[in-house]
Amino acid sequence: MKLGARIFKTALAIVFALFVAESLHLPTPIFAGIAAIFAIQPSIYRSYLRIIEQTQGNLIGAFIAITFVLLFGQQLVVVGLASVFIILVMIKLKLEKSISMALVMMIAIVEIKSESFLNYALLRFVTITIGVFAAFLINLIFMPPKYETKLFQTIHQAQDEIIRWTRLVGRQASEHGSTKMALKKLQGRLKQVEELYMLFKEERSYCKKNTRVKARKLVIYRQMISTSKSSYELLKKLHQFESELISLPEHFRMMIQERLDTLLTYHEQLHLKFVGKLKSDNTVFTPNADYLQRHEVMDIFVKEINITKEEEEFSAYHLLHILSALLNYEEQLEHSDKLINLFQTYHSNEMNKKMEADFY
Repeated sequence: MKLGARIFKTALAIVFALFVAESLHLPTPIFAGIAAIFAIQPSIYRSYLRIIEQTQGNLIGAFIAITFVLLFGQQLVVVGLASVFIILVMIKLKLEKSISMALVMMIAIVEIKSESFLNYALLRFVTITIGVFAAFLINLIFMPPKYETKLFQTIHQAQDEIIRWTRLVGRQASEHGSTKMALKKLQGRLKQVEELYMLFKEERSYCKKNTRVKARKLVIYRQMISTSKSSYELLKKLHQFESELISLPEHFRMMIQERLDTLLTYHEQLHLKFVGKLKSDNTVFTPNADYLQRHEVMDIFVKEINITKEEEEFSAYHLLHILSALLNYEEQLEHSDKLINLFQTYHSNEMNKKMEADFY
């Protein structure tokens, strides 16, 4: 288990919230610490959204709690009814993420046993609000997250694993059960990539130039993710129709194998190119004279069907799935190459040197 920045920020936010509440001599400062736990977020933008949502939730929870106590008293049944009412209102207002905070606010107010109920209710509201703002300030000041390096790292590691397994499966050298487990893990990795992409997208740039650069980077990273997904789909098809692939005619199987090796090498070189290890004017994809164009592959496929349509060992239907995934992967790679070339044309000095040092 790794101790990341978010763990330290959460601890610091709790301590800071408690310190501010105690400095202001607010009763039960522990509620400020509880609020800080709910408010900490992985990015500044999400923290900003959360502070708005939780402020609304706190207001709703406080208003309903005070109303129910004044009307019905402080019996346990009232707490249950107020909880149901708060949840319904929060769902209606599409503030589901702040339901927990609203309920904490309600309980903090309902449990007050004092003649100065409204004054103490106001103090509890202020205490919890301080916890929310304390978490936002810590997230803003202390170790602001930078997700670009982490995003590329995750894409690169996931793709590296996909390439290794694709080479094994393409040569029928992998064990069936191990490949199945690897596919599940890779699916989880790709979901993690999507989450990191959203966090990177949510990071705000305060300089107009940086905004343009980031917008172009977002397009490239989006395409990188699409390309990785297409390579994952190709791996799935190769695994799913492994037995059909083995039964293909030798020359056809070799054609697929050679094309697959070329595309996997192409993908590896694109990552090198993106971090500046290859020159921007270098043509990564340099197929030899024997390399077939996409339409030529399909022509051979159609001819093979006509020749062997009477033979059961040639499964045209299953092969079509593999060829479709293979050709789609090739198109995605070519599009990624064009985007990287365009980016380097206009922003040759904007490449992340830290990524270059970390990965290559």
